[in-house]
Amino acid sequence: MTFFQRTRTPASATTAATDPALAALTGDYTVDPAHSSLGFTVRHAMVTNVRGSFQEFDGTLSLDGTDPARSGAELTVSIPSIDTGNADRDEHLRSGDFFDAAAHPAMSFRSTSAEARGEDTYRLTGDLTIKGTTRPVTLDLTFNGAATDVFGNERVGFEGTAQILRSDWGLTWNANLETGGVLVGDKVRLTFDISAIRAGSPGSG
Repeated sequence: MTFFQRTRTPASATTAATDPALAALTGDYTVDPAHSSLGFTVRHAMVTNVRGSFQEFDGTLSLDGTDPARSGAELTVSIPSIDTGNADRDEHLRSGDFFDAAAHPAMSFRSTSAEARGEDTYRLTGDLTIKGTTRPVTLDLTFNGAATDVFGNERVGFEGTAQILRSDWGLTWNANLETGGVLVGDKVRLTFDISAIRAGSPGSG
């Protein structure tokens, strides 16, 4: 089932746009944080990975099954909610060395375009803003399906990944290791698993 305009052939795009099952999912959706997750992974001391997540975020999806190119997404994330399982490290990440959460308490993503890459796989491009710097980022994602839960909420689900360089957003703090290399890697892998509820459903708020 295809939400976003296919770029391979006009016939594919026409088929997607006239698919009755797809058209039925057209609408606005609100991200359900209780059943979603936003995580990241970064190299530490050149030998292992540190994993973390953001515990507070909100967002919306707009799906258009009759004109898939008009679909989009927006997300706002609370920087103070960062959690790596270590209180001292989390405080350092909130400090001016990294996110400077006091001055920049949120980061945001707003999509600008999307395309289908295969069956239920997509590429979403948008603007990611961190510490007042906005740069484009590309997300590779999978549509996991749609269902109505036991409370009557109409849900859609997506999961995906992106890779960025934290230095592109001014997150440049580091420390040299005596054995060579640096303490914190520049490459960051972002992961997300999103469940969103259609507007007007019982749990849409």
